Amino acid sequence: MTDSNFLTREKIQTLELTAAAMVAKGKGVLAADESSPTIKKRFDTIKVESTEENRRLYRELLFTAPEIENHISGVILFDETLRQSAGDGTPFSKLLSDRGIIPGIKVDKGIIQIPETLNEKVTQGLDGLADRLDEYRQLGARFAKWRAVLSIGYHQPSNLCIALNAHALARYAALSQRAGLVPIVEPEILINGNHDIETCERVTQRTMGFVFNELSLQRVRLEGMILKPSMVTSGDACPEQADVETVARKTIKIFKRSVPSAVPGIAFLSGGQTSQQATAHLNAMNQIGSTPWELSFSYGRALQEQPLGVWKGKPENKAAAQAMLLSRAKCNGEARFGAYTPDMEPHWEMG
Repeated sequence: MTDSNFLTREKIQTLELTAAAMVAKGKGVLAADESSPTIKKRFDTIKVESTEENRRLYRELLFTAPEIENHISGVILFDETLRQSAGDGTPFSKLLSDRGIIPGIKVDKGIIQIPETLNEKVTQGLDGLADRLDEYRQLGARFAKWRAVLSIGYHQPSNLCIALNAHALARYAALSQRAGLVPIVEPEILINGNHDIETCERVTQRTMGFVFNELSLQRVRLEGMILKPSMVTSGDACPEQADVETVARKTIKIFKRSVPSAVPGIAFLSGGQTSQQATAHLNAMNQIGSTPWELSFSYGRALQEQPLGVWKGKPENKAAAQAMLLSRAKCNGEARFGAYTPDMEPHWEMG
């Protein structure tokens, strides 16, 4: 084998330093990697056409918001966005890096149905991934993200579904580290359904077992990755919703059983929760404390929904939308210390 098949000491050190910076105390990751169909749905809610220029203007609004670097450690970008620039010609990756915010990139190609299953899904995108990762690094990315999607239902998720997604996550993670990019490993257990929190608890533990077994088999360096899981919650249609303290307690319990201490941080996704719920749950977990990893956030809609509603595609609303993003980021930054209180919430009405 050639030396390129092995991680050098320098590359290992860079991966570990980047991963640690991504979960720095008081900070978290902004997920701004919506695909074209997803961002169109978001824009539809404010009656703005999803053109390439409108998407660029919106992302520039997010990335140039004053003081967000105090609470945002990194931003996940979409392929189109990584190739775009601000109005003054500065590439977005450089704009973020100059502010001390680490640019990252979504690299999966979406989900497809697994044959002979009841509509279970596996994420695709491994073909040609090594070359794409090298290109993304040249474009300024320093970490990557791959999302697997699992649903709770009748005899679901199956072991087949979990195993296929765990293998793909680990393969992606190994390729990312070889390219010098920190992999965000995202096994999302969807909140959709009428299942109770105990069912989510069991599925989460089973899923994490598969994922970390595959990461070990494929020799992924745990110190140079970030885990981005869903929290252990009741299904959104469950008649009895678990309270904030129960969600926090059960989530920490399961991850203490499942996630090795070598992982530097767990950056939770919001996954259908409201902005306030996602912040409150993160806050409660950090109040419990005594975990071997940083408990952080990697939120998309939970950080963006309110700023998007303020912006409405109007240039005169840019400053107000940026102020809203900063307020939302501050709330989650405080939740990283267990110091968030509801009275910190900004006043906001969607209209």
